[in-house]
Amino acid sequence: MADAAQDLDTQGGALDTAKDLFAGAVGGIAQVLIGQPFDIVKVRLQTTTQYPSALEAATSIYKHEGALAFYKGTLTPLLGIGACVSVQFGAFGYARRWFESANALSAPSSPSLSYGQYYASGAFAGVANSVISGPIEHVRIRLQAQPHGAGRLYAGPLDCVRKLSAQGGGILPGLYRGEAVTVLREAQAYGVWFLAFEWMMNADAARNRVERRDVPAYKVAFYGGLAGEALWLGSYPFDVVKSKMQTDGFGADMRYRSMRDCFAQTWRAEGMRGFWKGLGPTLLRAMPVSAGTFAVVEATMRALS
Repeated sequence: MADAAQDLDTQGGALDTAKDLFAGAVGGIAQVLIGQPFDIVKVRLQTTTQYPSALEAATSIYKHEGALAFYKGTLTPLLGIGACVSVQFGAFGYARRWFESANALSAPSSPSLSYGQYYASGAFAGVANSVISGPIEHVRIRLQAQPHGAGRLYAGPLDCVRKLSAQGGGILPGLYRGEAVTVLREAQAYGVWFLAFEWMMNADAARNRVERRDVPAYKVAFYGGLAGEALWLGSYPFDVVKSKMQTDGFGADMRYRSMRDCFAQTWRAEGMRGFWKGLGPTLLRAMPVSAGTFAVVEATMRALS
């Protein structure tokens, strides 16, 4: 038993964590490049009543702001989401190996994770990620939602950070607006994301009597895409509230005093439907983005191994 635990500790050492972090960073870059055009449409639908549908929003953005508008605010997520996805996979791998070590001590014949433990590992990854993703997404959403042309509020990411810090009374209160709901969203979203992907991968390996590493790349991408759909269906109301709070004003212009107040106002004004605005383009985005992320991460991990 001690030998098994020691072996697992060795596998879960610094080298494995470094591999997880690197593979996640590569996957994060792919995620941003694939998903950014869908994301700006989602944010516009969540934060304004200007567009009756996703198609109308996309058409209006293209007509009035040009094709490059779909990549507004990309620099911040390109740098930041790579770090975020790196943290997600690094933290998930760390938590997974911790559970495997604990399971090996209590049940040496079966150290594999339960699906509750997969969810807990994903939730841990989400909470760890929220420290980085909160301010990064806040800046991205401000840049995506700002008016075009003469009404532009921010010259770029650094200008946005400076103004949010000044308006919010400091870097922490300014940049971390909506952090409570961000933590809840990240924990639920990534708990579901990793759970769904691991369940499908393990089920396929068992069904076809192959090792997990032998599951074909096209299946990895497909299961990753389905996991992305599950992520958003399981966490979308939290994301709507987060977007509302992160496009809200400061001081006298503040509409939402807290996460709870934002939930209450959304319910009173729009009912249940208000928590699902923009879901269509989000689900359209989720399949290719999540498929690309898992496919790239899995391919990178296999290459490193």
